[in-house]
Amino acid sequence: MQIPPDWKVTMQASERLSNNLQSVLVDMIELHVQGKQAHWSVVGKNFRDLHLQLDEIIMDAREFSDEVAERMRSLDAMPDGRSETVTTTTHLPKFPDGEVDTTETVTLITERLDATVDNMRKVHDEVDEEDPTSADLLHAFIEKLEQYAWMVSAENRKPRKRSSSTSKSRAS
Repeated sequence: MQIPPDWKVTMQASERLSNNLQSVLVDMIELHVQGKQAHWSVVGKNFRDLHLQLDEIIMDAREFSDEVAERMRSLDAMPDGRSETVTTTTHLPKFPDGEVDTTETVTLITERLDATVDNMRKVHDEVDEEDPTSADLLHAFIEKLEQYAWMVSAENRKPRKRSSSTSKSRAS
């Protein structure tokens, strides 16, 4: 069987899909870079645990950015991870310079995780309309980054007060 010359074997991303995936890509790259900056500049109580937790986030953000870029290439779209592109198009706020206390680092990293997820949720429906496979990637990234946001932010949380009915029922 001969394949006609105009027949496409693979899907090709529209400009909208390409732009949406590019938007996710730059945020993942920036999350990786800012996570590394936080990793190098964090000081204070619980330093070691936070330092190691940042390594996990950095590793996943880097892997996720590669998955998005490779997905874009499989859709015949061109990813742009150049530093000037990332800097001018990311949704993440700039990370402060100098040493940063662990408490502030927790807040800063949680904000950046949330911003990354917010952008993915914003583009999700348009991505899903055109390419459910790319949307599946976003689902996995959202799930993991939300888990990180919960775990990191827990460092700064105080326990909720127990209701009196909960305390009484446990005492019985």
